[in-house]
Amino acid sequence: MKCKDIMTQNPSYCSPEEMSVKAARIMRDEDVGIVPVCEEDKKLVGVVTDRDLCLTVVAEERHPREVKVLECMSEDLVTCKPEDDVQKAADLMKEYQVRRIPVVDDQGRILGMIAQADIALKVGKPEEVTETVQEISKPSKAA
Repeated sequence: MKCKDIMTQNPSYCSPEEMSVKAARIMRDEDVGIVPVCEEDKKLVGVVTDRDLCLTVVAEERHPREVKVLECMSEDLVTCKPEDDVQKAADLMKEYQVRRIPVVDDQGRILGMIAQADIALKVGKPEEVTETVQEISKPSKAA
């Protein structure tokens, strides 16, 4: 099975210059925990997670209308391509301890997102899902 078969297509995104409140509203309205950050041509330049917002905005007692997405986004991207096998996405999740991976085209433009739940619900290999969850959930080396 390919990544394109299970990804959520055309995810909403925000730009680095927009205020973090926009990312938070996308998360709320679409019930997601990650928002791609893209330039005008949909080229992926980062992602912002609910955790990023919590640590950069809430924990620092800053106002979300005054903090740009650029200040709280992660730029170290782990991505996959639509034609990649779903197993590659699962392996990347394990290796980098992430629960969601952007799917991009050859020019780096956002096409979709794959979440751990997509693999669990659509691929249906319980032993692989269990292994992936265990690997993702291990304390990181930086902790």
